[in-house]
Amino acid sequence: MNEPDILKIMPLFSAVDDFDEYISNRTICFQMYNKGATVYNCSESCDFLDVVLSGNLIAYSLADNGSATTVFEFGQGSILGANLLFAEINKYPLNIYCLSDCVLAHIDKAAVKKLLHNYGFVMEYIKSLSRNSQGLNKKISMYSQKTLRDNIMDYLKVQAEIQNSNTISLQSSKKELADYFGVQRPSLFRELKRMKNEGIIEVKNRTITILHAFLG
Repeated sequence: MNEPDILKIMPLFSAVDDFDEYISNRTICFQMYNKGATVYNCSESCDFLDVVLSGNLIAYSLADNGSATTVFEFGQGSILGANLLFAEINKYPLNIYCLSDCVLAHIDKAAVKKLLHNYGFVMEYIKSLSRNSQGLNKKISMYSQKTLRDNIMDYLKVQAEIQNSNTISLQSSKKELADYFGVQRPSLFRELKRMKNEGIIEVKNRTITILHAFLG
């Protein structure tokens, strides 16, 4: 399936009838990014609404000491820039980086304005704004209210449900996981070691097994 066909079946465009017009006048275009590529730098202007057709990306902040903190994760169907495109200050507050090879659909501002006359498009646009807001609130809660152990436990419980197993295969490196929790890698390693010593988890390479003591 080619890029236009993938985009057409995504919820954002499910109610758009004149899709081919946007392709032909190039107000929607497609671009591939290699793993490790930076799509947007912090403080760069947001001039497009982007839809992830394939691959995975993260939005991260970079501290003065060089440590990175993952704030958002994006996969197929995710929308980037919905909250920035029409803002008075439309600068990206974070860096957007490819965890894998990615293909994005770039939709220019004029096309988005026209599409916003379509009720179905508007509803999906609002849903995207809501998801981003919920994700940000979750991150704020993670950083301000919970300990690192609490955050690790929450993450493992969610992954156990997704993978339908108490033995979890990590989809990211421990460095990326540390960035997700907003801590240095040694801090994550120390907490995982403590949890292992207390009989809460078993850790082997890129798998973590949740023990009964944890589930209770």
